[in-house]
Order: sequence, then structure tokens, then C-alpha cells
Amino acid sequence: MTTPGNVPVSQPPAGASATAPAEYPPTSPAQRGLFGVAGSGDTSGFGGLVRRQTVIVDSPKPYGGYFDEVTDALEHAFPAFKDAIEKVVVQFGELTLHVKAERILDVARVMRDDPALRFELCSSVSGVDYLGTDARRLHVLYHLTSLTFRRRVRLEAAVTAEDPHLPSVTSVYPTADWQERETYDMFGVVFDGHPGMTRILMPDDWEGHPQRKDYPLGGVPVEYKGAEIPPPDERRSYQ
Repeated sequence: MTTPGNVPVSQPPAGASATAPAEYPPTSPAQRGLFGVAGSGDTSGFGGLVRRQTVIVDSPKPYGGYFDEVTDALEHAFPAFKDAIEKVVVQFGELTLHVKAERILDVARVMRDDPALRFELCSSVSGVDYLGTDARRLHVLYHLTSLTFRRRVRLEAAVTAEDPHLPSVTSVYPTADWQERETYDMFGVVFDGHPGMTRILMPDDWEGHPQRKDYPLGGVPVEYKGAEIPPPDERRSYQ
């Protein structure tokens, strides 16, 4: 059974009321609602939000555009291509190379130095937390730009929350310095070999990493004309 948005829903168990609300998979709290509110819901109106879990699969060749030229050049210049690249994904008009964590520095160096690639600029390093949908929940994304060929490509590497270590690419892309620090600060990914792996936004003695999805939301009560509005995760609606 599917919803109009093609979101699969499970059938009610035998003997259950046919009018009972359908159960939407997945059951991970990270995929449900907003602000971690359960039960009565929250006043934001997002208590019933369900985010679909998508499976990212390897895209088949030909990819189109310059994507084939980039992947062919990398495969030619980097003999360990098939071992280092987990999959190649073309989606939303973007090329993403999913790289094994331990090979990210090697791939970055080839992307910069090979004459057929020339991705001279790393414009962004950022993190994503796929809590509840990926065992290697912490993903780090590198946006590379070739100023020579006017091309863009994205590298992506994944690590577990229990062993969140990646080689730093600052020796190849100095622009990644503060960006890796921010990803460490917000997501707890440790970039081995970084020249100064310290926090950049939060105080040095701060506990935890605020953009992980299991980080407590917190919030500050707001006083408004004599009434106090609690933080989002404490709001309830009893209608």
C-alpha cells in the first residue's frame, strides 16, 4: 500500500480497526515529527511529519555532460579507483563520488593535480547526520571546483559516530582548514592530520556536537506580554 506521495505504509495487523492510523516506516525517531515531540504533538504543526528514507544507488554510465570525462580521467589517473570509490551518483544535476573514508586524501590530491581534472578549489566542507538511516551516520561532503575547466564535483565520505575519523585534506586544499574545524565542532568528525583540530564556534570546553540529530534541542523560554512560551521541544497541544 502506498500514499499519494508514493510513501509505503504498512497494512493494519489482523483484527485491528480499519480506521486506525496507518503506520509509516521507518520507525526511527529521526524520521518522525519535529523537535523530538511525541504523544500530544507540538504546536509547530510538524508533529506528524514523516521523512521518506531514500536509498542512494550507483548511477549507470553514461552520466551525461562532463561527468563521464571527470570519472574517466580520475579512473585513468588513479589506479585504485575501483577500490577507493564506493559508488558514483548523478542526481539533481550533480556528480557525487562516494569515497572510502581512508582514501579521501588520496582522491583529493589526484582531483587537484591531474592535468585532465584540475579541481584547484575546495569551496566547502560540511557534514550531514543520517541518524537512523545509515550505520555510518556521519557524512562529510567536499565541494570541489575546477577553475580551469569550469566544472564542479562533490566528494562524500562516511564514518560511524563511534569512530568518526577522516584524513584531513588541508595539505591539499588549505581552504578546508576552518571548514574542517566547523565540521568537527558541529558533528564531531575528527580530521586526522589537521594543523589545529579545535572548536571554532562553540567554547573549547563545550560538551557534545550541536548538529548531531541526537543532540538535545534545548531552547530558551520566551516571555511575551506576561506569558512565557517554552522551548519548542517542551510545547504541547491538547486539542
